[in-house]
Amino acid sequence: QVQLVESGGGLVQDGGSLRLSCAASGSFFSLYAWGWYRQAPGKQRELVATIGSSGSTIYADSVKGRFTISRDNTKKMVSLQMNRLNPDDTAVYYCNRAPTPGGSWGQGTQVTVSS
Repeated sequence: QVQLVESGGGLVQDGGSLRLSCAASGSFFSLYAWGWYRQAPGKQRELVATIGSSGSTIYADSVKGRFTISRDNTKKMVSLQMNRLNPDDTAVYYCNRAPTPGGSWGQGTQVTVSS
């Protein structure tokens, strides 16, 4: 059973930056593609960034050019560097396998961008 622990969220002003981290347990981390998802109040959870086992990346249009996903297979960690944040980025952010999540979700980390 994979356990996921997200961290790094917080309150930031419009235009600011944050770096999120996700620590994963379990086997075969390096074999999977991983993603960052977010869920804003009253909205469905959406996938915003994916990194494949080879390191290739895909971004949602809403974050392209502002967010960068990376992975460290040795440490079983996935990170999300978020720049030029705006209030529309306010959400709880989660990591999980992508594009099809697996297992249980972590608690997520809250990102709040003030205008």
